[in-house]
Amino acid sequence: MTQPPRFTPAGDPEPLLLLNPGPINVSEGVAQALLRGDLCHREPEFSRVQRRVRELLCEAFAPKGYTAVLLTGSGTAALEAAVCSAVGPEETLLVLRNGVYGERIEAIAEAHGIHHQVLDAGWDSPHDADLVARVLDDDPDLKVVAGVIHETTTGLLNPIRDVARVCRGAGRTLLVDGVSALAGEEVDLAGWGVDLCVGTANKCIRGLPGLSFVLVREEVMSRIASYPPRSLYLHLPTYFAKQEQDGTPFTPAVQLAYALEVALEELLAEGVAARVERAKAISDHLRERCLALGLELYLAPEHLSRTITTFRLPSGLTYDELHDALKARGFVIYAGQGELRSQAFRISNIGVMSDADYERFLVALAEVLP
Repeated sequence: MTQPPRFTPAGDPEPLLLLNPGPINVSEGVAQALLRGDLCHREPEFSRVQRRVRELLCEAFAPKGYTAVLLTGSGTAALEAAVCSAVGPEETLLVLRNGVYGERIEAIAEAHGIHHQVLDAGWDSPHDADLVARVLDDDPDLKVVAGVIHETTTGLLNPIRDVARVCRGAGRTLLVDGVSALAGEEVDLAGWGVDLCVGTANKCIRGLPGLSFVLVREEVMSRIASYPPRSLYLHLPTYFAKQEQDGTPFTPAVQLAYALEVALEELLAEGVAARVERAKAISDHLRERCLALGLELYLAPEHLSRTITTFRLPSGLTYDELHDALKARGFVIYAGQGELRSQAFRISNIGVMSDADYERFLVALAEVLP
């Protein structure tokens, strides 16, 4: 499927090309959607947009048995809403941690006073579903399990299909951070049995930052609606109840909803599976060429996702030097997080970029490497 044209600002024929994992370069159609005009969010015209976006999200990622809940805020807002809404007042949460975003789930639980335990696998290893099963068997109070499909800290892909099988067998609720996985990795929420999945507009879906969502199994939404709210603004059942009536509890980002509608239409026209396969083809090509330039992978190849690659910094080159040299040539890469900043850098391939754009990046990278 031909890629939609990338948005190029007027008067800027060579805009920065973003190889960071969001925000990303978007299509001309997504950018132009912002200019549709102003709407009051209490009018039926916005209700139509909101309803359409919710329908498209389910069509793309969970066509049967799920509902989509929209929130204005980054992916972290949706993640916080999911965590603080899905764990009952007497329940304990098991956090699967092996990177910054697993740590974020833990921090959300702490902020809301949610009783939780942490299972840590280290930053360079995926979680072991058999170990998760043993932990659940040992503690019947662990009612909800929360983990990350694609840990953007390192580009590591976790075996969420296997974790979901364990949770189903043990009768536990599974909540996943799918922010950087939806439309970038092979994800089958219904087939795997995921109960809640958090996403955002501005990753592989290619919308604009500031709008996020949670896909929730309908029976799970019915259950958590009875839990007392831990947050005023981030209580999922409040949003769901209002959106089911074509309303919204608070003022949403109207224009971002326009853009997300177009982004989802473009995704479905391309095909979710086709976009996932294109991501794999691009990342495979980037890795092959980068390895040929002498770069080293941070993770073992079998743990790599389709959309982010973490490379070790070459000897004698700091991240800032590499970043600035590439930015001067029109490309933005991303630092390693936390302790990895001095050791590694990341290249993402999720935005609207052509094969020729990636080739230009590889030429620029060859020029700046020692």
